[in-house]
Amino acid sequence: MQGKLILVVDDEAPIREMLRFALTRAHFRVVEAGDAQAARLRIADERPDLILMDWMMPGISGVELTRELKAQSTTRDVPVIMVTARVEEEDKVRGLNIGCDDYVSKPFSYPELIARIQAVLRRALPGGEEEKLSASGLEVDAASQRVTAQGQPIHLGPTEYRLLHFFISHPERVYSREQVLDRVWGQNVYVEERTVDVHIRRLRKALEPFGYDEMVQTVRGSGYRFSEKV
Repeated sequence: MQGKLILVVDDEAPIREMLRFALTRAHFRVVEAGDAQAARLRIADERPDLILMDWMMPGISGVELTRELKAQSTTRDVPVIMVTARVEEEDKVRGLNIGCDDYVSKPFSYPELIARIQAVLRRALPGGEEEKLSASGLEVDAASQRVTAQGQPIHLGPTEYRLLHFFISHPERVYSREQVLDRVWGQNVYVEERTVDVHIRRLRKALEPFGYDEMVQTVRGSGYRFSEKV
């Protein structure tokens, strides 16, 4: 089971260490880079799901590196959250204008940072706004948020849609209830883990007439998995 990959770009090792600790506790995978060149190598090795970018770094600044990444077709869709001690409004506007998805000022609370990361990841559509995900004739159109089965519409509630989109985006992986809550409801939403079971049942009920309910599988003692292998 692997969580979303976060690249932390900051020239101060203690800050990277603290961020790694907080992000790992929130079930993210974390890689680090102390400068722009190290960040490029990390990205080439494995494309991150999100980048936490320090504004002030020696050599190439976080602003310059972000501008570079947003200009490249292979990295322009990677969300970037700028983390900086600069609090002037013009700096925030500058960061957002070059393509940053959010802006967090130091000092910040870790719960707030995790919540912002979760929010940006929920807004991000991997592969762009035209993304369509499919499995054996079941299709999720992320741009229009429509679900079809063999071309026939399936009507889902907002939570059931987010559940299905999450599962079909991560096939063949087992997720605990806690992990599903974090990724579908968000880190700072306090609901019972059994709430997941209720919405799973609703999702299965909506998929059942089309024969896709068995793709949402219960893994005894572990959680849930989405699989075309029934």
